[in-house]
Amino acid sequence: MTAPILSAREVSFAYEGERPVFTGLSLDVPAERTLALLGPNGAGKTTLLRLLTGGLRPARGRILWRGSPVSYTRRGLTELRTRVQLVLQDPDDQLFSASVRQDVSFGPLNLGLPVEQVRARVAQALAAMQITELADRPAHLLSFGQRKRVAIAGALALRPAVLVLDEPTAGLDPAGVEALLTTLEELRAAGTTIVASTHDVDLAHRWADEVAVLADGRLHAGRAADLLADEALLRSARLRPAWGPAVGRVLRRHGVLPPGAPDPRTPADLPSSPVREQGRSG
Repeated sequence: MTAPILSAREVSFAYEGERPVFTGLSLDVPAERTLALLGPNGAGKTTLLRLLTGGLRPARGRILWRGSPVSYTRRGLTELRTRVQLVLQDPDDQLFSASVRQDVSFGPLNLGLPVEQVRARVAQALAAMQITELADRPAHLLSFGQRKRVAIAGALALRPAVLVLDEPTAGLDPAGVEALLTTLEELRAAGTTIVASTHDVDLAHRWADEVAVLADGRLHAGRAADLLADEALLRSARLRPAWGPAVGRVLRRHGVLPPGAPDPRTPADLPSSPVREQGRSG
């Protein structure tokens, strides 16, 4: 079992004058893995992400970084935020500089890095997000999907150990979703831990190693292949069944998939049938 890099321990939180969002919630984020945080709108996904990244402080319980409690002093939060970066759902909440290059360089400059290091980090972050050609463009003139990639590049320039994304595919067209998933997989392969909130069950089944499902203030966490096959759990979170496990059950029932074979994550994972093979050969 991979040791957790970031954890919530018995965390309780409520906004002023409102009912508690969580009471006694615990979650481990395994290092160098991908974790999807699932739940319906209003379940508290964004609140949990802000707690994990130091934007909110729990009323009770603790947030742990590599097993040690987070300090909510200015120094402690600065240390956490250089290692754990949150990218908000709306990129316009994070972009404010005159150009893309200036926006992406803001974080490294704030760390006091030498100019040459800042330039190198910015260049690498822009290349990772495939937006190098946008470096000198005003961010406010870009499309929503491009602005989203700029916001992620700004986080990557700080070279975080954990990248936390709030609804990263919201507002993206299908091509934008595919490009982003490719980039996230490359980051994971390079050792970055990724946490992303979503209400898209199929997306979570496609790319996540681990899943945490929020339902009625309670959290259920485990392997994506196990939890996303639990239809009762998904119903309790007002989420529809995942496509892959449903198709996998049908294929096993008809002998197309052997027992114990993994569920398909995308249509490309479906086993070839004689008809399909004939079509290819013809």
